[in-house]
Amino acid sequence: MVKTYKCFIGGQWVEAAGRDWIEVENPATGEVFARVPDCGTEDAARAVEAAETARASWALLPPVERADYLYRICDGLRRERDHFAKLLVLEQGKTLDEAGFEVDDTIRYMSYAAEAARRIQGEILPADAPGEQLFIFRVPYGVTLGICAYNYPLALIGRKLGPALVAGNVMILKPHEATPITGSEFCRIVEEAGLPPGVVNLVTGTGAALGTALVENPLTRMISVTGSIRAGQAIARSAAKNLAALSLELGGNAPFIVLKDADIDAAVEAAVVARFANAGQVCICNESVLVEESVADEFTEKLLERAASVKLGDPMRNEGVGPVTTHASVERIDALVKASIAQGAELAFGGERGSGSFAKGHWYEPTVLLNAEASMKTVADEIFGPVLPIVRIGGYEEALSIANSRPDGLSAYLWTRDSSIFMDAVKRLETGTIFLNKGIVGYVNGFHNGHKLSGLGGEDGTHGLEGYMQKRTVYMAY
Repeated sequence: MVKTYKCFIGGQWVEAAGRDWIEVENPATGEVFARVPDCGTEDAARAVEAAETARASWALLPPVERADYLYRICDGLRRERDHFAKLLVLEQGKTLDEAGFEVDDTIRYMSYAAEAARRIQGEILPADAPGEQLFIFRVPYGVTLGICAYNYPLALIGRKLGPALVAGNVMILKPHEATPITGSEFCRIVEEAGLPPGVVNLVTGTGAALGTALVENPLTRMISVTGSIRAGQAIARSAAKNLAALSLELGGNAPFIVLKDADIDAAVEAAVVARFANAGQVCICNESVLVEESVADEFTEKLLERAASVKLGDPMRNEGVGPVTTHASVERIDALVKASIAQGAELAFGGERGSGSFAKGHWYEPTVLLNAEASMKTVADEIFGPVLPIVRIGGYEEALSIANSRPDGLSAYLWTRDSSIFMDAVKRLETGTIFLNKGIVGYVNGFHNGHKLSGLGGEDGTHGLEGYMQKRTVYMAY
């Protein structure tokens, strides 16, 4: 049975003005299980108007009162943890265990934001003249827009909405068209938590028309985006029309650098876990391994043995790696792998779409490529799928050159016991996050940001909260 959802605008559940619909597929089977409104410019205008109506009164609430609403949303997510986990499996394809962790992460993001209600700080500075005082206040932007990618449909909402609301903003959520169901169900929790109408709104849709209408509306003052570099560049161009503030968390191509003195066993485990988590659809995943020649044979042998245990499986039963989320992703991944093999890479295993019981849906086998080179498509481009190419390097300087020559810079992994290389990498590795002898992780009190084409601004921690506030300076004579 196909379930029909609606948009959430001004506290009301509404259809798109044009009465058009988007079908939502289960990536494991390719079957349509739900449909959502395909909104357009009129719906975007309604959402912005509803947010603007709620803006002033929400901003005047004390931050601790705004935080209380976030805690209520977290309570609702806890009560329905299993329900939301199964929704994530159904629409995104991650395993049930990974989906449960995503629900937990969403609660952590929003709880952390709520706890920051008493840590919103201004500044009191001395004036240059007697009988005067200088203040700098942090104030909300007003109407904000949260545009979410498909790899973490719920966590990205919590990551954006929590700090936006506690800072005094209102927000319009725009989920990816492939994964809108979790967002719609999330707004049901928002409704049950009793938030004032218009503080949180959700519109669903495809195409540039909806996104452009939301971004270019003069009432939209801040835009937070998680998505591809191409999408971020397009949004930045549109946002320039009204000089709206931007936080862009965009794509990356993280190298996993293994030097000759690394803990090989630990590095192998970290490389496999990071690459195949969520079917490789994590922006800070290791996209390629750069391993020093003197330990390359040992590392490769152990990695192949460990990675061979990673199989496709029913994500609802935690039986193995699930599907990638969209058919377009399968097409792109397959094209990258074929291009690299044509360039001379050796296929160790995988390299095929799903077959047999995995013939339907959006499946791609866990894949390892040997004898890859930095110029090959699977190394040079972001794969965003379960494919790991291995490149042999001469040493640290070559790895640094390969990493820094890329136009993006979201994350990188470095495995070595040499503390001088640690410190050199901190200064010279051009990326927003560095994992030193550490596997993939993300803490709510860290800061998730990219350098170069991987974005502007960032999310999480005190710096992420800061991104949802602008400064107001007051010169006072008394």
